[in-house]
Amino acid sequence: MEQAIQHDLQAPFNWRQYARDFYDLSKPGIGFYALITTAASFWLASHGKFDVAFFVKTMIATALVTCGGGALNQVLEVIPDGQMRRTEKRPLPSGRMPVSTGLIFGVATSIAGVILMQAFVGSLAALLAIGTLVGYLFVYTPLKKRTSLSTIIGAFPGAIPILIGWVAVMGSIDIRGWVLFAILFFWQIPHFLAIAWMYRKDYARAGFPMLTVIDPDGFRAAHQVIVYVLGLIPISLLPTMLGLTGWIYFVGAFILGVGFAVSGIQTAFQRTNAAAKRLLFASIIYLPALLALMVLDKR
Repeated sequence: MEQAIQHDLQAPFNWRQYARDFYDLSKPGIGFYALITTAASFWLASHGKFDVAFFVKTMIATALVTCGGGALNQVLEVIPDGQMRRTEKRPLPSGRMPVSTGLIFGVATSIAGVILMQAFVGSLAALLAIGTLVGYLFVYTPLKKRTSLSTIIGAFPGAIPILIGWVAVMGSIDIRGWVLFAILFFWQIPHFLAIAWMYRKDYARAGFPMLTVIDPDGFRAAHQVIVYVLGLIPISLLPTMLGLTGWIYFVGAFILGVGFAVSGIQTAFQRTNAAAKRLLFASIIYLPALLALMVLDKR
């Protein structure tokens, strides 16, 4: 151990690896979905001349909040992350970055994001950003160790970014904004249950009572997957009914929804890692494709 530490001290500083560690610390996968949903809802709410400068400010503030939340989540979960093969190589549990650095980075980016949101976007958007952080860090994260309901509870703060884009333009949340929120909420459950099934042994090792851990046969998780993929179909069609999108979106959303549902139902019946992997891939394709249809067929 001492020889390894001495070797690390003597090794030249790797700026590329350090930058990569900060990138990984911010949870770019979650950040990507937060940003594309924020961008899509901003576009859908906009009418007349598109305010590019305002859009950029909204996206920067959202990105900072998302980065901060991802970093602080890893600070809070550094011990269980080190117990799971899927996450043990992250910057904090691997020891490449001190926990104190992750904490400073997370706090600084979160505060900066909320301040920018308040200054350039508005009070309601800033409140939503705070709600995302509080819900993610102080409700969802601790509940992951206590209840399988954490997946559903975590979907609430996970769906808030799509409201930020809407509120930035509209200044308030109406039924159309809540429909966008519901789409993102329903999408998250099968997406994360697919991950929970694929890595159920990891979650069990770290002491997370995920649904796929406490019910190893997968019947309860299968039931939830079916409920949410089927429920997502009618909800995803509502933007056309509410005048947000045209009929091209309606038809495309129905086709995407049926495809996603078929993948979810197959996974529910097969309950294998291969089926869960296909469902995860389907979820990764579904949301960006649906948002692209919204953007392209906006009324």
